[in-house]
Amino acid sequence: MSFLDILLVIISSAGLLHGLAFAIYLCFVKKKRTITSYLLAFILVFMGLRIGKSVMLNFGNDLEPLFIFVGLSFMLAIGPLLKWYVVGMTKVNFRLPRYYFLELVPFCILFLMSLFVTKNWFESNDKEVIIVFAGFLIFIYLHFVFYIFLAGRIVKKIKKIYPKSSQTKSQSTVLSWLQLLIIGFILIWISYFLNIIDNAVPYITGPMMYSVVIYFLSFKAFQLKITEIDGNVFKKNENTELFHQLVQRIVGDKLYLDANVSLSSLSKLIHKSTQKTSEIINQNAKQNFNDFINHFRIKEAKKMLLGNKNHTISAIAFDAGFNSLSSFNSAFKKFEGTTPSLYRNNTLK
Repeated sequence: MSFLDILLVIISSAGLLHGLAFAIYLCFVKKKRTITSYLLAFILVFMGLRIGKSVMLNFGNDLEPLFIFVGLSFMLAIGPLLKWYVVGMTKVNFRLPRYYFLELVPFCILFLMSLFVTKNWFESNDKEVIIVFAGFLIFIYLHFVFYIFLAGRIVKKIKKIYPKSSQTKSQSTVLSWLQLLIIGFILIWISYFLNIIDNAVPYITGPMMYSVVIYFLSFKAFQLKITEIDGNVFKKNENTELFHQLVQRIVGDKLYLDANVSLSSLSKLIHKSTQKTSEIINQNAKQNFNDFINHFRIKEAKKMLLGNKNHTISAIAFDAGFNSLSSFNSAFKKFEGTTPSLYRNNTLK
């Protein structure tokens, strides 16, 4: 084995071992273990076994057909596990329904069939063998990408229910994490699928891509502290409902354009005290009242700055709901990191 081959083995195997270590942490080390923790761990274990088969097939000699087919069968389990994990991370009080396990029937069938594949039959190069093996490959990869698509649809649906403007910090974290996870699986799927299509990329690209993806996702998981939260962050409470109502009125009626809008006037809209309204805004928007309102004003001002070059900065400031040019400039720089005039000049170049 050449030095390059040894290096490729190390790189491709590193992600596999890292993924298995992460799975062990989720199942045995992490204090608060949930259904989603176990589902993510199973995804990592099954993916690791699948990648292990790829590494052995690429660098090993005369790999038994049993390992090849068993390794491929794991792909039929990873798809459903991914979908279940996404559902668990977006559903309150998630419990794994028994009928979900019917989705593992294709995996069970192929896994059991793998146990009866003989080396003589696999290496016979008969037309029948080629058709069967090609059929398995096509079904497996279409099955996997179908479940990736389903997972993506679930995330898209949740984002419609919880628009970005009304998401809590924890909800935004979950949705960002799930998007990264799905993108990671898409990259892994593409790297393997391109190899099937007339060896468009080297076979070892799949394991190497997995290594890159798993290291990145592990880093993001701990950075976002995603292992500490689950679908319960989408639990609706009175404050969340009131915040959604507040945002709908502010945006729908463009109340932020009124320079006299106040915490008191917003409190009357939801029939709560100013203290309660302030608490709702702080809890859900992670901003104080002034920043919360100025956020909408700055978005409107940016449209005005680019929409009509003849409007002066001061005119736009007052049209956007600010009481003075200085307060407008301060707020704009706080949110955009630059002044209104520089923003207009740089954007319209």
